[in-house]
This record gives sequence, C-alpha cells and structure tokens, in this order.
Amino acid sequence: MAEFDIELATSRIAEQASRAGAEASARFARSGPVVGKATSPDSTIEVQVAPGGLLTGLTIHRSALRHGSAVLADQIFELAQRATRRAGDRMYHALAPVVDREQLETLGYEPIPDDDPDADTYTYGR
Repeated sequence: MAEFDIELATSRIAEQASRAGAEASARFARSGPVVGKATSPDSTIEVQVAPGGLLTGLTIHRSALRHGSAVLADQIFELAQRATRRAGDRMYHALAPVVDREQLETLGYEPIPDDDPDADTYTYGR
C-alpha cells in the first residue's frame, strides 16, 4: 500500500485555497461589492440585498403605502427573493473562474438563465 503524505496534501490544499482567495479578492476589488437589487414594476419599492439575502437597502416611496401593510409586506418579500437570486447569480459569476461550480451551488450561488425574468439587464464579472 502506498504511503500518503498528509503534510504535502495539506500544503497543496492550503496553497490552492490561498491562490483562489487572492484571485477572488482581486476580482472583488476591481468590481466592488456584490449585491442584488429588485424594483417593483411601478418603481415605488426598491430592495437591495447581499449574497445570501441579507437586506442592505430598502426604499419605499410614499405612494406605495396606499395599498396597505399586507400588500407592502408581500411586495417587499417578493422583491427580496428576486434580489437574492440576482445577488447569487452575480456572486456565481464573480467566483466561477476560481471556485468549482459544485462548490458555488452548494453555497447557494447559482447562475440565472438569460431568459429568466429575474436575470439582470447587466452582467457582473462576465
């Protein structure tokens, strides 16, 4: 049975992780923060989230309040879901050159097909 050099394997993995981290950091430095945004069809509500769905911005115009709190809450929730998908798509494309597809999908970062209504009109890191 062949011997396995655990120290060499660990060193190689650490080196690969370091390279991937450095390349990802460089990509983020060039592009800025990764966020997802979604706006209501009438542009009265705008939601911004970080990858994973953490709400980082919410703008509600006064006219959006006329529909009542339940409708407003539903709209915000729907927009937050759309923005979260967009943030995941942007993170996927930012990291795809340095991280395996399966790992990105395990983290919840998946590409959105171009014909999907949640697809942004602009691209990130492509």
